[in-house]
Parts: sequence; C-alpha cells; structure tokens
Amino acid sequence: MIEQTELVVDEWIYNPADFQPGASPVDSHLELEVMRKSAPTKKGLACRFTCRFVSGGHTLLLYVAQDSYVIDLTDRIDRDEVQRMIKNTYDKFREKYDFRKLGTVLNDVPMKEFDEKSMDVHDIVHMLN
Repeated sequence: MIEQTELVVDEWIYNPADFQPGASPVDSHLELEVMRKSAPTKKGLACRFTCRFVSGGHTLLLYVAQDSYVIDLTDRIDRDEVQRMIKNTYDKFREKYDFRKLGTVLNDVPMKEFDEKSMDVHDIVHMLN
C-alpha cells in the first residue's frame, strides 16, 4: 500500500522589490529532487520541487515544497508508479502556487511545466525495490 502525505511548503520567499512589470521578462526555473526514505517497517520516496522566478537578475520568488510517499516494504514499485508519484507531487505543487500567487506581481505568470516524460526514473525504481 502507498500513502501520500500532504504537500509541505518549505520556502515561499517573495521579494518583489524594484520589480517593474514589462521592464524585463520573468523567467522560471524548475528543479526536482527525489530522495529515498526508510524506516524499519516501511520504505518511502520524497519528491521536492523548487521553482525560482527571476526578472532582471533579481529573484522575485523562491518556492520550495515537498511531498512524501510511504510504501510497504513488500510492495514492488514500477516505472509507471514512480512517474505517477512525481506527477501527483508536481500537480499539487503547481496548484499551491496558482493559489498563493494571487495578489502578487506574479499573478499572470504561469509556472514552468514539468516534463515528466523526459525524466529517466530507472534509478529511482531500482532504489525502491
């Protein structure tokens, strides 16, 4: 059995100082870290996304959040399941951003899309089994 935890926002550092809309474009940079977790009776996976919004060399927002999956030791996890876990985490990450960006200078700035199809999950699957 796999249990998913709530998404935890580790950092939301918003600094719009000196931002002039339209003066320079806002770029977003998205990163994913996947970490193995373990306990005597369970194994797990933590997925942490980091997104930075930058304009003119100035970081407007640093947003970091993570989600964990608790898995029974006897469960075998395949490639599709790992991809589904990462996609679910990204969806929750993006949803939280879409809500929290309201009222910020980033209100009309979408988050960079995560391309889960290009990610090689072979090492993650191997790590869990």
